[in-house]
Amino acid sequence: MMKSLLLENDYLRLTVAPQGAAILSLDSLIYHQPVLYAGEKALFPMLPVANRVAGNAFLLHGENVQLPKSPVDEQFFLHGDGWLKTWRVEKHDAQYIALTLRSQHVCGFDYQARLIYRLEENRFIAELELTHQGGKPMVYGLGFHPFFQLTPATRMQFGATGFWPEGEHHLPLAWCGELTPQTNFIASKIPDNQWLNVGYSGWNGTALIESETMRVQMKCDTPYLMVFRMENEPFICLEPQSHPVNAHNMTGQPGLVFLGHGETTRLAMEMMVM
Repeated sequence: MMKSLLLENDYLRLTVAPQGAAILSLDSLIYHQPVLYAGEKALFPMLPVANRVAGNAFLLHGENVQLPKSPVDEQFFLHGDGWLKTWRVEKHDAQYIALTLRSQHVCGFDYQARLIYRLEENRFIAELELTHQGGKPMVYGLGFHPFFQLTPATRMQFGATGFWPEGEHHLPLAWCGELTPQTNFIASKIPDNQWLNVGYSGWNGTALIESETMRVQMKCDTPYLMVFRMENEPFICLEPQSHPVNAHNMTGQPGLVFLGHGETTRLAMEMMVM
Protein backbone atom coordinates (compact mmCIF):
# COMPACT_ATOMS: atom_id res chain seq x y z
CA MET A 1 0.00 0.00 0.00
CA MET A 2 1.28 3.47 -0.90
CA LYS A 3 2.35 5.85 1.85
CA SER A 4 -0.33 8.53 2.08
CA LEU A 5 -0.85 11.96 3.60
CA LEU A 6 -4.19 13.37 4.72
CA LEU A 7 -5.95 16.65 3.94
CA GLU A 8 -9.30 17.31 5.56
CA ASN A 9 -11.79 20.04 6.39
CA ASP A 10 -15.48 20.07 7.32
CA TYR A 11 -16.52 19.20 3.76
CA LEU A 12 -13.88 16.97 2.15
CA ARG A 13 -11.27 14.35 3.00
CA LEU A 14 -8.33 13.80 0.65
CA THR A 15 -5.46 11.30 0.74
CA VAL A 16 -2.31 11.96 -1.29
CA ALA A 17 0.68 9.74 -2.08
CA PRO A 18 4.07 11.28 -2.93
CA GLN A 19 4.55 8.29 -5.26
CA GLY A 20 3.23 9.65 -8.54
CA ALA A 21 1.76 12.71 -6.77
CA ALA A 22 -1.38 10.58 -6.76
CA ILE A 23 -4.69 11.29 -5.10
CA LEU A 24 -5.71 7.98 -3.54
CA SER A 25 -9.16 9.08 -2.43
CA LEU A 26 -11.42 12.14 -2.30
CA ASP A 27 -14.57 11.82 -0.22
CA SER A 28 -17.44 14.12 0.66
CA LEU A 29 -18.00 14.32 4.40
CA ILE A 30 -21.33 16.06 3.83
CA TYR A 31 -22.77 13.36 1.56
CA HIS A 32 -20.77 10.47 3.06
CA GLN A 33 -19.74 9.16 -0.34
CA PRO A 34 -16.68 9.16 -2.61
CA VAL A 35 -16.16 11.92 -5.16
CA LEU A 36 -13.35 10.03 -6.89
CA TYR A 37 -13.08 6.28 -7.32
CA ALA A 38 -10.51 4.92 -4.88
CA GLY A 39 -8.80 2.35 -7.09
CA GLU A 40 -5.04 2.16 -7.44
CA LYS A 41 -5.02 5.90 -8.10
CA ALA A 42 -8.03 8.21 -7.95
CA LEU A 43 -6.25 11.05 -9.75
CA PHE A 44 -2.76 11.69 -11.08
CA PRO A 45 -0.97 14.47 -12.98
CA MET A 46 0.11 14.09 -16.61
CA LEU A 47 3.43 15.72 -17.52
CA PRO A 48 5.49 16.54 -19.53
CA VAL A 49 2.98 15.12 -22.01
CA ALA A 50 -0.64 13.99 -21.70
CA ASN A 51 -1.70 10.66 -23.11
CA ARG A 52 0.08 9.23 -26.20
CA VAL A 53 2.25 10.40 -29.12
CA ALA A 54 2.11 8.38 -32.37
CA GLY A 55 5.31 6.44 -32.95
CA ASN A 56 6.51 7.79 -29.59
CA ALA A 57 8.28 10.47 -31.63
CA PHE A 58 7.68 13.81 -33.33
CA LEU A 59 9.43 16.51 -35.34
CA LEU A 60 10.44 19.74 -33.63
CA HIS A 61 11.91 22.39 -35.93
CA GLY A 62 13.00 19.71 -38.37
CA GLU A 63 14.64 17.49 -35.76
CA ASN A 64 13.27 14.09 -34.76
CA VAL A 65 12.52 13.82 -31.04
CA GLN A 66 12.34 10.23 -29.79
CA LEU A 67 10.43 10.05 -26.54
CA PRO A 68 11.60 7.89 -23.62
CA LYS A 69 10.44 4.35 -23.08
CA SER A 70 7.88 3.85 -20.34
CA PRO A 71 8.04 1.13 -17.67
CA VAL A 72 4.27 0.65 -17.97
CA ASP A 73 3.69 0.77 -21.74
CA GLU A 74 5.62 -0.92 -24.55
CA GLN A 75 4.73 1.62 -27.24
CA PHE A 76 4.30 5.03 -25.64
CA PHE A 77 5.72 7.45 -23.08
CA LEU A 78 2.22 7.14 -21.65
CA HIS A 79 1.07 10.25 -19.73
CA GLY A 80 4.74 11.19 -19.30
CA ASP A 81 6.70 10.33 -16.17
CA GLY A 82 5.26 12.54 -13.42
CA TRP A 83 2.67 9.94 -12.43
CA LEU A 84 5.37 7.28 -12.03
CA LYS A 85 8.04 9.12 -10.03
CA THR A 86 8.24 9.94 -6.34
CA TRP A 87 7.68 13.62 -5.59
CA ARG A 88 9.24 15.52 -2.70
CA VAL A 89 6.89 16.91 -0.06
CA GLU A 90 7.68 20.61 0.17
CA LYS A 91 4.88 21.58 2.55
CA HIS A 92 1.93 19.80 4.13
CA ASP A 93 -0.76 20.92 6.54
CA ALA A 94 -4.40 20.04 7.20
CA GLN A 95 -5.76 21.53 3.97
CA TYR A 96 -2.72 22.02 1.72
CA ILE A 97 0.13 20.03 0.23
CA ALA A 98 2.89 21.14 -2.15
CA LEU A 99 4.94 18.52 -4.02
CA THR A 100 7.98 19.02 -6.26
CA LEU A 101 9.71 16.91 -8.90
CA ARG A 102 12.92 17.27 -10.92
CA SER A 103 13.12 15.20 -14.11
CA GLN A 104 15.55 15.00 -17.06
CA HIS A 105 15.52 12.96 -20.27
CA VAL A 106 17.91 12.68 -23.21
CA CYS A 107 15.13 13.68 -25.64
CA GLY A 108 15.10 17.23 -24.25
CA PHE A 109 12.57 17.08 -21.43
CA ASP A 110 14.35 18.75 -18.54
CA TYR A 111 12.01 20.24 -16.00
CA GLN A 112 11.19 21.22 -12.46
CA ALA A 113 7.54 20.70 -11.52
CA ARG A 114 5.49 21.89 -8.57
CA LEU A 115 2.04 20.55 -7.74
CA ILE A 116 -0.33 21.93 -5.13
CA TYR A 117 -3.42 20.16 -3.85
CA ARG A 118 -5.64 22.15 -1.49
CA LEU A 119 -9.08 22.18 0.06
CA GLU A 120 -11.19 25.33 0.33
CA GLU A 121 -14.52 24.54 1.99
CA ASN A 122 -16.38 22.35 -0.56
CA ARG A 123 -13.74 22.78 -3.29
CA PHE A 124 -10.74 20.65 -4.18
CA ILE A 125 -8.12 22.56 -6.19
CA ALA A 126 -5.10 21.22 -8.06
CA GLU A 127 -2.42 23.55 -9.46
CA LEU A 128 0.40 22.18 -11.61
CA GLU A 129 3.33 24.18 -12.93
CA LEU A 130 6.33 23.08 -14.96
CA THR A 131 9.52 25.08 -15.56
CA HIS A 132 11.93 24.09 -18.33
CA GLN A 133 15.51 23.76 -17.07
CA GLY A 134 17.27 22.67 -20.27
CA GLY A 135 19.49 24.88 -22.38
CA LYS A 136 17.64 23.89 -25.56
CA PRO A 137 13.93 24.82 -25.86
CA MET A 138 11.32 22.05 -25.71
CA VAL A 139 7.55 21.61 -26.06
CA TYR A 140 5.46 20.59 -23.05
CA GLY A 141 1.93 19.57 -22.23
CA LEU A 142 0.06 19.09 -18.95
CA GLY A 143 -3.07 17.34 -17.77
CA PHE A 144 -4.99 15.80 -14.89
CA HIS A 145 -6.40 12.26 -14.90
CA PRO A 146 -9.24 11.91 -12.36
CA PHE A 147 -11.37 8.77 -11.94
CA PHE A 148 -14.88 9.86 -10.94
CA GLN A 149 -17.06 7.50 -8.94
CA LEU A 150 -19.72 6.11 -11.29
CA THR A 151 -23.04 4.50 -10.37
CA PRO A 152 -25.76 3.27 -12.76
CA ALA A 153 -27.60 6.55 -12.08
CA THR A 154 -24.65 8.95 -12.53
CA ARG A 155 -25.32 11.66 -15.10
CA MET A 156 -22.74 13.79 -16.95
CA GLN A 157 -22.91 17.06 -18.85
CA PHE A 158 -20.34 19.16 -20.72
CA GLY A 159 -20.16 21.13 -23.93
CA ALA A 160 -17.85 20.50 -26.90
CA THR A 161 -17.66 21.40 -30.60
CA GLY A 162 -16.26 18.09 -31.82
CA PHE A 163 -14.12 15.08 -31.03
CA TRP A 164 -11.39 12.77 -32.28
CA PRO A 165 -12.70 9.19 -32.62
CA GLU A 166 -10.42 6.48 -31.27
CA GLY A 167 -8.25 4.57 -33.72
CA GLU A 168 -5.56 1.91 -33.56
CA HIS A 169 -3.36 1.86 -30.42
CA HIS A 170 -5.82 4.31 -28.77
CA LEU A 171 -4.59 7.12 -31.03
CA PRO A 172 -7.04 9.65 -32.51
CA LEU A 173 -8.53 9.44 -35.98
CA ALA A 174 -9.52 12.53 -37.98
CA TRP A 175 -11.42 15.19 -36.03
CA CYS A 176 -15.19 15.00 -36.32
CA GLY A 177 -17.41 18.09 -35.96
CA GLU A 178 -20.60 16.11 -35.40
CA LEU A 179 -21.04 14.41 -32.04
CA THR A 180 -22.52 10.90 -32.00
CA PRO A 181 -25.25 9.75 -29.57
CA GLN A 182 -22.58 8.06 -27.43
CA THR A 183 -20.19 11.04 -27.40
CA ASN A 184 -22.73 13.85 -27.03
CA PHE A 185 -22.94 15.12 -23.44
CA ILE A 186 -24.24 18.62 -24.24
CA ALA A 187 -27.45 17.59 -22.51
CA SER A 188 -27.08 15.80 -19.19
CA LYS A 189 -27.26 12.03 -19.57
CA ILE A 190 -26.17 8.68 -18.12
CA PRO A 191 -23.03 7.50 -19.97
CA ASP A 192 -23.53 4.39 -22.08
CA ASN A 193 -22.18 1.27 -20.38
CA GLN A 194 -19.60 0.61 -23.09
CA TRP A 195 -16.02 1.46 -23.99
CA LEU A 196 -15.38 5.15 -24.70
CA ASN A 197 -11.93 6.70 -25.13
CA VAL A 198 -12.10 9.95 -27.08
CA GLY A 199 -10.74 13.48 -26.92
CA TYR A 200 -12.94 16.57 -27.28
CA SER A 201 -12.17 20.03 -28.61
CA GLY A 202 -14.09 23.21 -27.96
CA TRP A 203 -14.77 22.14 -24.39
CA ASN A 204 -16.16 25.04 -22.40
CA GLY A 205 -13.99 24.21 -19.39
CA THR A 206 -16.84 22.99 -17.18
CA ALA A 207 -18.23 19.49 -16.60
CA LEU A 208 -20.99 18.35 -14.26
CA ILE A 209 -21.15 14.87 -12.70
CA GLU A 210 -24.40 14.18 -10.82
CA SER A 211 -25.30 11.21 -8.65
CA GLU A 212 -28.61 10.67 -6.85
CA THR A 213 -27.72 13.08 -4.04
CA MET A 214 -24.43 14.81 -4.94
CA ARG A 215 -23.26 17.11 -7.73
CA VAL A 216 -19.62 17.68 -8.68
CA GLN A 217 -18.65 20.55 -10.94
CA MET A 218 -15.19 20.31 -12.51
CA LYS A 219 -13.56 23.39 -14.01
CA CYS A 220 -10.33 23.75 -15.96
CA ASP A 221 -9.23 26.49 -18.34
CA THR A 222 -8.44 24.38 -21.42
CA PRO A 223 -10.50 23.55 -24.54
CA TYR A 224 -9.39 19.91 -24.54
CA LEU A 225 -11.04 17.13 -22.54
CA MET A 226 -10.41 13.38 -22.70
CA VAL A 227 -13.18 10.99 -21.62
CA PHE A 228 -12.47 7.36 -20.77
CA ARG A 229 -15.09 4.76 -19.85
CA MET A 230 -14.75 1.00 -19.46
CA GLU A 231 -17.77 -1.30 -19.65
CA ASN A 232 -19.08 -2.45 -16.24
CA GLU A 233 -16.44 -0.49 -14.31
CA PRO A 234 -17.48 1.86 -11.43
CA PHE A 235 -15.56 4.89 -12.70
CA ILE A 236 -15.38 7.35 -15.57
CA CYS A 237 -12.42 9.59 -16.35
CA LEU A 238 -12.83 13.22 -17.44
CA GLU A 239 -9.30 14.37 -18.12
CA PRO A 240 -8.55 18.05 -18.76
CA GLN A 241 -5.49 18.34 -21.01
CA SER A 242 -3.62 21.38 -22.28
CA HIS A 243 -3.40 19.72 -25.71
CA PRO A 244 -5.20 17.02 -27.71
CA VAL A 245 -3.84 13.49 -27.88
CA ASN A 246 -0.96 13.31 -30.40
CA ALA A 247 -0.82 17.11 -30.74
CA HIS A 248 2.93 16.66 -31.25
CA ASN A 249 2.22 15.26 -34.72
CA MET A 250 -0.64 17.61 -35.63
CA THR A 251 -0.24 20.74 -37.73
CA GLY A 252 0.73 23.61 -35.44
CA GLN A 253 1.05 21.31 -32.43
CA PRO A 254 -2.14 22.71 -30.84
CA GLY A 255 -2.06 23.35 -27.12
CA LEU A 256 1.59 22.47 -26.65
CA VAL A 257 3.80 25.16 -25.09
CA PHE A 258 7.31 25.87 -26.40
CA LEU A 259 9.51 26.75 -23.43
CA GLY A 260 12.99 28.18 -23.25
CA HIS A 261 15.23 27.87 -20.20
CA GLY A 262 13.47 29.17 -17.07
CA GLU A 263 10.07 29.54 -18.75
CA THR A 264 6.97 28.06 -17.09
CA THR A 265 3.62 26.60 -18.09
CA ARG A 266 0.68 26.02 -15.73
CA LEU A 267 -2.63 24.17 -15.50
CA ALA A 268 -5.18 24.40 -12.70
CA MET A 269 -8.31 22.36 -12.03
CA GLU A 270 -11.11 22.71 -9.49
CA MET A 271 -13.80 20.33 -8.28
CA MET A 272 -16.75 21.80 -6.36
CA VAL A 273 -18.89 19.29 -4.46
CA MET A 274 -22.49 20.45 -4.08
